Amino acid sequence: MKRYQDYAAFLLRIALAAGFMSAISSRLGFWGNYSSGWESFLAYAEKVNSFAPKNCIPTIAITSTIAESLMALLLLVGYLTRLASIGAAILTLLFAFAMTYSFGVKDPLDYSVFVFAMGAFLLATMENYKWSLDEISMKNKNN
Repeated sequence: MKRYQDYAAFLLRIALAAGFMSAISSRLGFWGNYSSGWESFLAYAEKVNSFAPKNCIPTIAITSTIAESLMALLLLVGYLTRLASIGAAILTLLFAFAMTYSFGVKDPLDYSVFVFAMGAFLLATMENYKWSLDEISMKNKNN
């Protein structure tokens, strides 16, 4: 089973980064006609965070976009992968809990938000990260 673990960890890292990048690209309009756009994202963020005061929504939206961008970049290049994976898991789990509170458990299950979060937690448990800046950094330390 360990034979394919390096491939699985690499592909999981890339899939998590791509998931974050797709969401960010949509809200920033980079998907063209398929984009949700920033205003739609703000409206959705307000629905998801129904427990938060309305004046906090722009801050939540900007903060989550910055955090998702950082996690996507770190995961994509494989730098500080364990820390980025934990951050991605916590961020996504908070999103899942907010969705559950606001819409019920069906929506986060339908959109695999819990799976995304647990995948990120699983990635954080890997001993090393092949094909990453972390691996290059470790090789340089050992020389």
